[in-house]
Amino acid sequence: QVQLVESGGGLVQPGESLRLSCKVSGSKIISRGWYRQAPGKQREMVATLGGAGSTEYGDSVLGRFTISRDYARNTVDLQMNSLKPEDTATYYCQAIAVPDGGIKRTTYWGQGTQVTVST
Repeated sequence: QVQLVESGGGLVQPGESLRLSCKVSGSKIISRGWYRQAPGKQREMVATLGGAGSTEYGDSVLGRFTISRDYARNTVDLQMNSLKPEDTATYYCQAIAVPDGGIKRTTYWGQGTQVTVST
């Protein structure tokens, strides 16, 4: 089973930066990512990282956010620069794993960490 624990959220001013970290434990993980959900809105993809190192970014964060994996610390990190009020949301770490002896994939979610960008 996979366990995900987020950290690094907080309150910042517009234009400032923040770095989120997700501690990942488990096995058979094929992809990792960050998602976010603001009040009254659906959860949206922020950034994903494939097993081969490929990356995908949501349109609203492209050029400002960077996802990376730290192999020494077993974390997947999200560097967020030039933060805007519309980035305010609960950010969730996600991982997809393949269990033994099956085709079915399983999606795991962390508990979430709050990011607030306020004037």
